[in-house]
Amino acid sequence: MSTLTKNPNVNKWVDEMIALCKPDKVVWIDGSKAQLDELRNEAIATGEMIKLNEEKLPGCLYHRTLPNDVARVEDRTFICSRKKEDAGPTNNWCDPKEMYAKLTPMYDGVMKGRTMYVIPYSMGPIGSPLAKVGVEVTDSIYVVLNMAIMTRMGADAFKNLGDVSDDFVRGLHSKADVDPEKRYIVQFPEDNTIWSINSAYGGNVLLGKKCFALRIASYQGKNEGWMAEHMLILGIEKPNGEIKYVTAAFPSACGKTNLAMLIPPEGYTKRGYKVWTVGDDIAWLKPGEDGRLYAINPENGFFGVAPGTNEKSNYNALASTRKNTIFTNVAINNDDMTVWWEKLDKNPPVNATEWKGEKVNGPEYVAAGNKLAHPNSRFTAPAENCPCISPEFNNPNGVPISAIIFGGRRAKTAPLVYQSFNWQHGTFVGSIMASETTAAATGAVGVVRRDPMAMLPFCGYHMGDYWAHWLEMGKILGDKAPKIFNVNWFRTDDNGDFIWPGYGDNMRVLDWIIDRCEGTVDAVETPIGYEPKPEDINVEGLDGVTTETVADLLSVDRELWKEEAKGIEEFYKKFGDKLPKEMSDELKALEARLA
Repeated sequence: MSTLTKNPNVNKWVDEMIALCKPDKVVWIDGSKAQLDELRNEAIATGEMIKLNEEKLPGCLYHRTLPNDVARVEDRTFICSRKKEDAGPTNNWCDPKEMYAKLTPMYDGVMKGRTMYVIPYSMGPIGSPLAKVGVEVTDSIYVVLNMAIMTRMGADAFKNLGDVSDDFVRGLHSKADVDPEKRYIVQFPEDNTIWSINSAYGGNVLLGKKCFALRIASYQGKNEGWMAEHMLILGIEKPNGEIKYVTAAFPSACGKTNLAMLIPPEGYTKRGYKVWTVGDDIAWLKPGEDGRLYAINPENGFFGVAPGTNEKSNYNALASTRKNTIFTNVAINNDDMTVWWEKLDKNPPVNATEWKGEKVNGPEYVAAGNKLAHPNSRFTAPAENCPCISPEFNNPNGVPISAIIFGGRRAKTAPLVYQSFNWQHGTFVGSIMASETTAAATGAVGVVRRDPMAMLPFCGYHMGDYWAHWLEMGKILGDKAPKIFNVNWFRTDDNGDFIWPGYGDNMRVLDWIIDRCEGTVDAVETPIGYEPKPEDINVEGLDGVTTETVADLLSVDRELWKEEAKGIEEFYKKFGDKLPKEMSDELKALEARLA
């Protein structure tokens, strides 16, 4: 029985989990500094965590996972809805009864000889009407210490739940034997339940993250009239102090975190523009009392990919990792107990420990074609460390959203930016989001991968029903709905080089988007949507990019788009009679405009 809550639903469920897993000891996490310090010291003493340089990286810890356990495992991730059709064609499905029957024996006695930690946490600010409560039980100190950064964790989390509510997400995790053959990450949407076993890697075990904040929450949002989206949230402050907020969804490797923490180009900074980060990965959106759409970031930290993060690519993300951060699977510089990863700088440490734990000569090791840090190595950093964290970060009501931006990585098809004709057309634009595979992914280069709203791996129910929910939200919001845009920073010239400079200069496109939301700039109608007049994208101070370059970046190749339409039709077939009629209507309308 917990002293942290009187809620009988929580206590009953935790008792059931204790009876199933049979831990030697149970520790309820109250979130206090004293308790967390004790856990950190214990993890350092057992070698599960390594303490880093206290002067250069105060409060920072290092952890490595097993080589078989370094990323999310989509083929072992299931949506166990009672009806198969509710999971849809893009999710792995199993009958919940069957899955419970398969997994229960695996958890039986799995924590013998171990401690069970009971973690109460809030997704979203404590007291926010948009926040939700979860309780995760785990046998991993690593999970506790990461959840302390990623969520509002501890006794306060129960404030939102109160003493009687049953509306909390039940998360059961055990690292068990970290056996990849018996690894399962399972969502039971109708039971508000997540079970994860045989992994110790963040994305599979920090159950507040993708499992709750997207897979379970998207299902909750559909039933409760709100949206859980794989989106960053960004505030753009104009010289007059007015701030407009946007959300944006991009598939992985399309610069999402970089956009979330954008530093405006010099010309903009001098004029007094600022950018504020509210979130880098997940947005929960709900209509407010004034009928507009408001967003909170349900998370409290950043779980970022380390390789490629440096002073130039993302100054603010790097700055976020300077204290109280957990680094996973990066390299260690043994001379001063700091961390290193590919593209941090050009100087791999000579006296290095690579991510699997082997001591190596860094420059020689890298020269031989090896990676010192795992390509999916991570930092878990508190949001409050971020130099551009928004003053509204903890606002319980969230921030009002003016624009929703979709994007992907397309070499030729998609223009730099276009605006949808309306919300329904914008839903269509989100549903056809795609990226071309790069050399980083295995397989052929340039293959189009559809990832609607960047939610393909994270939607907790049938994608057709998800689009229907988007359309429904549009009706609820009416003329107060955010405007919807699509961007593409990745157009290439005939040599395969990017034409648009990207990074901070993406501010120039955001500037036009905000002007459109305010109705202060015109647009040109094209078959795919409204585009800027080339002269309305500010290119002042840009090397080698002229208004003519912008005109080229905005060109719409009808033949390429006719091919695109065929690809969309093929993709839509997957969803059968669950595809909303509005989506096929939009496709037909696009084909007619192209003809």
